Amino acid sequence: MKKVLITLGLVAFLGALGWQIYQKATASPQGQVGRPRPANLAVAVEVAPVKKGSIQEIGRFTGSLLPSSEFLVAPKISGRLEKLLVQIGDRVEGGQLIAVLDDEEYRQQVSQARAELEVAQANLQERGNMLENAQREYQRTVALRQKKIASESQLDAAESGYKAEQAKQRVATAQVAQKDAALKAAEVRLSYTRIQVPENNVPGPRVVGERFVDQGAMLPPNKPIVSILDIATLRAVIYVIERDYSKIQPGLEAVITTDAFPARIFSGRVLRIAPILKETSREARVEIAVPNPDQLLKPGMFIRARIAFARRDQATVVPVTALLKRDGREGLFLADLEAKRAAFVPVEVGIVTETEAEILSPPLSGSVVTLGQHLLEDGAAIILPGSPAQAGPERPEDDQGKTPRQADGSSGKS
Repeated sequence: MKKVLITLGLVAFLGALGWQIYQKATASPQGQVGRPRPANLAVAVEVAPVKKGSIQEIGRFTGSLLPSSEFLVAPKISGRLEKLLVQIGDRVEGGQLIAVLDDEEYRQQVSQARAELEVAQANLQERGNMLENAQREYQRTVALRQKKIASESQLDAAESGYKAEQAKQRVATAQVAQKDAALKAAEVRLSYTRIQVPENNVPGPRVVGERFVDQGAMLPPNKPIVSILDIATLRAVIYVIERDYSKIQPGLEAVITTDAFPARIFSGRVLRIAPILKETSREARVEIAVPNPDQLLKPGMFIRARIAFARRDQATVVPVTALLKRDGREGLFLADLEAKRAAFVPVEVGIVTETEAEILSPPLSGSVVTLGQHLLEDGAAIILPGSPAQAGPERPEDDQGKTPRQADGSSGKS
């Protein structure tokens, strides 16, 4: 019981001692934590004038370059690659021959189809002669029947023979058309052995981007040989978030930069905007057309794009560092340079850039606090750059004639 009483007394003593220390600390200026700064204690600040000028909202994005068109050149038939006439980086044009397949088999098919067509044409000619004979025989039998010389059965036989020859004539004609189509198909297959760059109405040359096979390889149908790129105009693909989506419009100008050419600036224009935002990222795809007449830019390069959304002239502009929030309201401290006091003014902000902010309301003039405003209260005293600091109470020299210590702790003696 005695130990318990001693312990309780010790705890009460330490609690009272701690409370006294806390009161002394909070009562002294050095011990104030999270309490308002006294109104009579000035705060050193930096100020900047409120300006009238132009301000522009710039959107900054990153993305990649893509060719305006890209396609693979592949054979439509199988065969051995006999010749490959282009390499990576070569310029090509529509209709240019770039590869040749072994065509011996297809030439033989063309010769066979041509011979079969000739046989069908000869058969058609023979059927034409036989049809003429059958027609004359039928006409002669009709005349004899009218004179009661030929019998009815003879007339029927002549008519049947004539109709049979007409049917054979139609069959022979169809066979000629069939063989002619077979010949044309064989000629088309033969033309497939000469692989050319497709015509797609793209002005200017294109380049070979990749090569997938070597000369002498056996190729199945649709096996890619090379890829062809159009890089006269590139597409810069960027992704914008929901906040900026409504600001992007087709036709907006864009400034493109890349690490490959840090000193160069390339111009572009917004070409198209995706009508949807991806649910996973809440971003929409935007394509920017970038002219590339010198072909310095290449597909796959990382780029930075700046797009001007809006511009206002004769706007009220302050440094963006002047803005802060107090009690959920956005505002700034307006500095009275004569009275050396600062007043908090709630504001409505418009365009905000990296360095400046547009103030829509209320009308402002004068100077605003740009540094030290977080230590201020409404109506607080301020110390401007170049002004003497407020001096503390004077201390008399001690009996030995020593001067009081300076603010940095030095004695003041040299």
